[in-house]
Amino acid sequence: MKNNIIYLLVLVLVSCGTYKSKRLAADKITAEQLLGNVDYQAICYGGYRTATREVVPTVAEIKDDIRLLAAMNIKLVRTYNVHYSEAANLLQAIAELRQETAGFEMYVMLGAWIDCKNSWTDKPLVRNEDSDRNATEIAEAVRLANAYPEIVKIIAVGNEAMVKWATAYYVEPGIILKWVNYLQGLKQQGKLPAKLWITSSDNFASWGGGGNEYHVEDLNQLIKAVDYISVHTYPMHDTHYNPVFWGVKEEEKALSEKAKIDAVMGRAKAYAVLQYNNVVAYMKLIGVNKPVHIGESGWASSAGELYGNDGSKATDEYKAALFYKLMRQWTNKEKISLFYFEAFDEQWKDKNPAGSENHFGLIDLQGRAKYAIWDLVDKDVFKGLTRNGKPISKSYGGSEAALWQDVKTPNPMVKK
Repeated sequence: MKNNIIYLLVLVLVSCGTYKSKRLAADKITAEQLLGNVDYQAICYGGYRTATREVVPTVAEIKDDIRLLAAMNIKLVRTYNVHYSEAANLLQAIAELRQETAGFEMYVMLGAWIDCKNSWTDKPLVRNEDSDRNATEIAEAVRLANAYPEIVKIIAVGNEAMVKWATAYYVEPGIILKWVNYLQGLKQQGKLPAKLWITSSDNFASWGGGGNEYHVEDLNQLIKAVDYISVHTYPMHDTHYNPVFWGVKEEEKALSEKAKIDAVMGRAKAYAVLQYNNVVAYMKLIGVNKPVHIGESGWASSAGELYGNDGSKATDEYKAALFYKLMRQWTNKEKISLFYFEAFDEQWKDKNPAGSENHFGLIDLQGRAKYAIWDLVDKDVFKGLTRNGKPISKSYGGSEAALWQDVKTPNPMVKK
């Protein structure tokens, strides 16, 4: 009996030591090891349930969300700002899950929102000066990164903050460069974790993959200053704004409707690859060679106007699912991290309920998994998990026939 007790004590001690070593390895994992690692899939996260961001998701609500994402094999989430307490609540939620569940892993790319001076006011915009809020955003991002070094692995300075179509707030690259250099300086001074990676997450054109108007010296210096480049690519939007790849080709007219749509979506994925490659080409043109990952790409499942049935006929759950799968296949093969946009539908983004920005999630506001992840429901990965008290079910009641009633084939290509 005495020997059995001693054996059990030794077994417990060994088990505790093993758990500690595994957790220690998780604590020490770096952005360099996470990014491009197919075992650490990434996604963009916002947990807002209502039509306003004034109602911030609670720690308990976020824990439900993170459990769902973990069940989907997501281990890296991206946030956008620290203005509201959502980011702090997210980090607390992950920290609690780490305490509650042995070996639980979830890491964060923490966003600091950047605006130009006088953004969101009636005053003249000053593109090469900071808004009053920028310094506060950076300071809070630094605080959170230091408070949760085992979770925050990346800080992104700005979100689509340099792209010129963001007319309400965009800044010149020199503003982003200033804050990236500031954060890199804090790392060198030991005031931020040394292996924390710093980037900015922006449109492919902003990173030099578009027109020459973006090819300025401050951008070149920014590319040299960041630890990696985080690129956004949205072929869905270009089905309206630059539809050169969109529509049914003459030689495809005899195909089935599904085959026509599959061909169109294949071109959409190829268009995303082209935009990504254009950024890589510009980076190498200026003598830089560093990782390039995708900070955002996604496809709305519903929309009115420009992308819906009265526009390019781009948005429905079938096309969204196909884009998701094509992009995951490509990025996994090439060891590119894809922060897919986004995990859950949010309804604060557009006051028009039919606005496409409200419908990019893989899971809707009623806790229904969209077609892109019906297979995960079939595999019972969400068993025992809920969102807003509801178990995860399939959209359309799981009926593909019902889903296809909402799928429209794009118009034939117009010869130019």
